[in-house]
Amino acid sequence: MSGERRGIQSVEVGGQLLRALADAGVPMMLKELAAAAGMTPAKAHPYLVSFGKLGLVEQDPLTGRYKLGAFALRMGLAALHALNPVRVANEVAAQLADEVGQNVAIAVWGNLGATVVDVEECQRAIHVNMRPGTVMGLLTTATGRVFAAYLPPRLIEPLIERELQRLAVGSQRLRISRRFVEEQVAEVRRHAMARVVGQPIPGINAFSAPVFDHNGHLALALTVLGPEDSFDPDWDGPMAQAVRRAAQTVTERVGGDPKKLVPDTAEKDPVPDALEPTQGGAQPSSTDPIISW
Repeated sequence: MSGERRGIQSVEVGGQLLRALADAGVPMMLKELAAAAGMTPAKAHPYLVSFGKLGLVEQDPLTGRYKLGAFALRMGLAALHALNPVRVANEVAAQLADEVGQNVAIAVWGNLGATVVDVEECQRAIHVNMRPGTVMGLLTTATGRVFAAYLPPRLIEPLIERELQRLAVGSQRLRISRRFVEEQVAEVRRHAMARVVGQPIPGINAFSAPVFDHNGHLALALTVLGPEDSFDPDWDGPMAQAVRRAAQTVTERVGGDPKKLVPDTAEKDPVPDALEPTQGGAQPSSTDPIISW
């Protein structure tokens, strides 16, 4: 016996019109709306009449264009009020951990910066110091770079300056130029994802992808990390694709636009993914309290 439940086909067909309106984000003429929903105008029109009576769609009397109605707005607001992005991300993160065989962390913006709020562990043991409450470096970690790339500059710039100064005088004496920061931020935006390879902890790789809310704002970051011998760091590899799909799923479930996570493949990365240690300085280590995943 199939586990798929029976539905009402006409509701599902009509729902394609509502989906097309939501995806377009602008009022549409009957012909273009019907085409976007994969049906003829004659077939679409009766559905739109019924949706109009329910308040799900409205038609402008002057232009004849259709848009989502007041009841659709009320439904959307009710759904948004019931959403908890972290709770949605928890479910997807657990599935992602099982899929890729690596640990997955969820981070949000807190009082001290990019902060891990949950870690979903995979079935095999991975010894990486990652736990809820960990604050991530904005410049040296994949998670931090996501926040550096997508938070408002007025919020993030003072913290970047503070971190640059702290890294320059810390025990590891890691010099990071402003040009490097700008290139890393551009790289994250270009790929809609951040990556670190073998740093700041040697032998550990990570991908981190943003999750956007219904306002297009960064809600959280979804980060996968693990040993380099089982972690493909290729931007187009299966690991990166799995992380991107998961972030798109969470984004869509919290009312965001998953297309914001589509990479811009028109440009290539100008520089290798590497940090710049000071002359005579050591590379970061897993014991450095400033640099963490």
